This record gives sequence, structure tokens and C-alpha cells, in this order.
Amino acid sequence: MRSPETFDAYYVETRTRLLHEAYALTGDAPAARAAVRDAFVVAWHHWRKVGQLEDRDGYVRPLALRRARRRHTARIWHRDKSLDPEVRSTLDALSKLTVRQRELLVLNGLSALTLNELAREVGLPRLDAERELQTASSQFSLHRDVPTTEISRLLHDLAVPLADIRWPRATVVRRSGAARRRTHTVIGAALATAALLASGSLVATGAGAEPTSLSEEKAQAGVTVHAPEPVSAGEEIISEAALFTTDQVDRFGPGLDWAETGTTDNLTGNGLLAPCQRERFADPDGVTALARTWEGSAARAQQRPSGKARREQDRGRAGGVEARAVQMVEMSQNEKQAGRAFETASLWFAGCIDPRTQLVSTRTVERVGDQARTFQLRSWGKVPSSIDVGVARTGSLVVTTVVRSNGRAVPDKAAVTGLAAAVNGLCGAEGAGSCAGRARARTAAPLAIGTPPGLLSVVDLPPVAAVRGPWVGTDPERARTNYAATRCDRTTFQGKGISKALTRTFLFPETPSANQLGLTQTVGSMAPARASSFVDQVRDRIRQCGRANLGTSVTELVSSSSQTSDLSAWSLTIELNDRQSFPFLMAIVRDGTAVSQLGFAPDRDMTMSRADFVALSRRVLERLAPLDRTR
Repeated sequence: MRSPETFDAYYVETRTRLLHEAYALTGDAPAARAAVRDAFVVAWHHWRKVGQLEDRDGYVRPLALRRARRRHTARIWHRDKSLDPEVRSTLDALSKLTVRQRELLVLNGLSALTLNELAREVGLPRLDAERELQTASSQFSLHRDVPTTEISRLLHDLAVPLADIRWPRATVVRRSGAARRRTHTVIGAALATAALLASGSLVATGAGAEPTSLSEEKAQAGVTVHAPEPVSAGEEIISEAALFTTDQVDRFGPGLDWAETGTTDNLTGNGLLAPCQRERFADPDGVTALARTWEGSAARAQQRPSGKARREQDRGRAGGVEARAVQMVEMSQNEKQAGRAFETASLWFAGCIDPRTQLVSTRTVERVGDQARTFQLRSWGKVPSSIDVGVARTGSLVVTTVVRSNGRAVPDKAAVTGLAAAVNGLCGAEGAGSCAGRARARTAAPLAIGTPPGLLSVVDLPPVAAVRGPWVGTDPERARTNYAATRCDRTTFQGKGISKALTRTFLFPETPSANQLGLTQTVGSMAPARASSFVDQVRDRIRQCGRANLGTSVTELVSSSSQTSDLSAWSLTIELNDRQSFPFLMAIVRDGTAVSQLGFAPDRDMTMSRADFVALSRRVLERLAPLDRTR
């Protein structure tokens, strides 16, 4: 029975206490008030269930505190000039604790929860919770410079700034909850109808793609669902049920034994769950977030009894991890902010700053959410690995999937269908937009990552054998000297009609005695006829050098030409004397009016493969597009 009177009484009795706890947790009164208000809206939505609970706070409090943590502005109390200095000092001391320590300390001081209930609230065993609470008390006492006996008083004094907070009437909250329930019902009916129309069928996610179940492919691309609510019982804005199951992750490594390692709101630790990730959240002002991680072992685990045998099995499993996967979902306040978060997340991978990590390919994915991309990278550190990434936006939600594999890369088809399934897991959730249908991916140029047009970046560069440390690039400078040229072609980017001429060199500064090792790129822009003849001249000189100079051998690696572009690459060996020769890899590339020369000088066994150099030449062609002034 939905009793308005019972709800109204509970709302009036509880709201101030929950506001006090949320404010102590965040120091942000507006965010705490909005969070508590929204928690009661959800509670009325599900009041038939919540009203029957013996511990209603156990349902409403987590909603309020999670929303408050996600919505608050860092150290907002510093901007409140009217705030009492004692209150400000208390909030400062609380801010120096970890999120879990702060929550334990606040709830222990302000709520009636027992230690067992506190432990359940923060998701810790009782002994761990007790230990963390002791640490929180001592740390707060140290930062606040007070004895631990004063903690309770100081926490209760945080109620003073909240005295003038005004609340919406209970009837307003109930109307919002009723509207929320109606929206949820309409969306549920629409999805049920769609499911009936497609009952029993499988929906493919691309030409020739493997089928995925209807639970993954719920709707056609372009179907937008506006502002529904989570399919769970209102306990979270983003339902854990929207994330991949372990069976769904199997597509990223079907020969592996996958196991979930955690589901989190990513508010603890450093927040960096994936390779190349630069910040905790792509949208630091977002509403909420949820992430899940997995490990894939090389062999399927055998069921063993507990005790020593089980511990040995666990150690064996940890040592046999061949892949790790993470799925992250963020909700922004609106679609515009989510669009910015999508671009931010994309740039984490397009411009990956992890050492010895190369961007291999970029693809644009159509019919998956409102925006979608995939990236493939490779890491050539001590343990070489591939990194396969999908990023998509649907409405105000951004979902990212990342798989790091020590074995073969995730197949392109699996990466795309996995991203489609991730989007459709959110289809119908709060804030979701377009769902996913028959996904189609096409190769795209790498995203601009802040370097001058036409120039390579460290993330473009392939591995070099026997070196120490990562590639490091010099600052781009005017191309007065072209170190990418050989003595065969002696190409210069100086002269009339050549503009925007820049050069840049990449080295391995951590590698000792690598005196000759380096890669240089020089770029310039010129008129169309001049650009074409410039490339022809380099080709002719290299060809003649190989024929006429007995001390130089030339091997053509690749050559292609069209009206709009040219690409040629060679391996040259130049004899210095009877005992010494100097190997060199060189390429000349044109895209419209933009021309670039690329030269790599190996040193002893420190070299890159010819295939990698040719692929790098093609990357130069992709990077040249923004420099082509005819576009």
C-alpha cells in the first residue's frame, strides 16, 4: 500500500539528518540537498517496497550519499565566506581522509548504525571496518589538532550551516516520484513491445558479424529513449545489471577463463582503471559512474576444495593472467557535456601517453549509440601486449571498453560487437539516447592530438629493438636543415613556394651510446604542381643513386601514386669504407599540397622492421591531411 501520509512523515523526519550526513561527507550543501531530495523521489517511486522495510534509511541513505559524492564541487566550502572558521577546519580535516574513512567516521558520529551495520554500509568485513575507523579517527584528530573525544561534537556542529536550508514540500517530492514512475512504465512498455516484435530472433551487429542475443541488441540504431529510469529497484542511477556479464566478456578472449575482479563507482584509489587513462573521469562534473573489471586466465580453472589446494589454485590463476578488461560508464548532466566527455575519453587513447605504446588504428563506428569509435594500440614494453578500446556515447552516457591482451589482439568484429552490446546494455537506462543496431566500422584518420598539422607524435611510433626507455620527441622547429634526407637526394624544404616547413626528431635518450639512432620527419606545404614535382625529384634521385653509385644499394619497399597522393619508401645501405656501411630507411609522402620526408637511422642492432617503417609512412600520409591547403 502506497501511504502518502507515512511517506510524508518519514520525509519530514529524516531529510535533515540525511542532509547533515551528506554535507559532512562532501562539504557541499547544495549538492547534499539535491542528492537527498532526489533520493526521496526514488523512494516514493518504489514506496510500495520501501514503505514495508524495517530499515528505510538503509535504502534511502546510500542513494543520497552516492549522489552527493558525485555532484559536489571539490572544496566548495573554501568559497563560502560566511562559513564559520571552525566548520571550515572540520571540513578541511575530513577532506584529507580517504572516501571510505570519511564515510565511516561520519556515519559513526552522526548515525545510529552499529559497527556491523557500518561495515555493511561501506562494504568491508567488520574487522577491516573497525581498523579503518580507528585510522580515520586518529588521522582526523591529527589534521584537526583535537583529541578524538571531540570528533562527535565537531561533526554535530556541521549542522549549523544547514539551518536555513529550505525543502520542497512532500507533495512536490511525491509528484516527482510519480512522474518518474510513469516515465519508467512507458519506457518499459515500449521495450516490451519491441521485444515481442522481435521475439526469439538474433540481431547481427555488422556485415558478417557474429550474432548477439536479443538481451544485448535490444533496439535498432537511431531509436532514442528519453530520460527513463534504471531497471534496478532504484538503488543506483546506473544499474550494475547494465554492465557486461562474464559470459559477454568471453567474446574478447574466447580461449580464456574470465573472472570478474570488481565493480566500483571509481571513487577510491587513483581512479586509473585502464591503460592510457589520464584522469579518474572523462567528465569531472558528471552525475555518476560505474566500472567493472575482469581478468582472463590462460587455462580454465578446475574446481578444487578449500584450503591449501585452493590457495595454490589462486596463485596459479594470478600467474596465468593473459588479459585484463574494464568497462566504464559515466553519466553527464546533459548530452552536450557527455559529448565533451566522449571526446576526452577518445583523446586518452588517440594520444596515449603511456611509454612505449603505439596507436595502430582508429575506426569510426556507425549505428552504435550517438557517437562511437574504436582504437587499437600495442604496447612494446617488457611484456608486449595489444590494447583494444571502444568508446561510445548514448545520450548523456559515455561507455568505454578496454581489453589489454598479452596474446593476439581482440578481433575487429569482437571489438565492434562488444561496444554495441555495451551500449545496448544501457538502452532504456536513465539518460540513454540511441541504442545500437547493425554496427558498421570504417577506418578513419587518427584524431588530432595537439601537434602541429602534418607532424607525427610519439604515439605514432613503432617499436625499436634493443633500446631502453621510450621514444622522446624534440620540439618542432623551422626546417632550416632536413635531417630526414640522404646524401642521395639531399632534399631541402627551404626555397620559394614552400611554406609551413617544420622538422622534428625522435630519439631514445635513455639508451646509452645510441649516437646515430633517431627518426626525423620534415613537412612543408606548396602549390599542387610543385608538390607533385618535388616528390618526383626525390624518387628520381634515389633511383639514379642506386644505379650510379656502386657504394650505395637501394631497395624499394613500397611505391604508390595517384592524382592526390604519393608514397614511396626505401631501404638504403651506404658504404662509408671497406669495413663500414650505414643503413637508412627513408620515405617521401604527399597528400595534395602537403609533402613530408621521413628518415630513420638505426644503430647496430637497434632498428625497426621494414614493415613497421612502411606502416609509419602510411601514418605520415594520414597526418598530412590537415596540412593540405587545397582542402
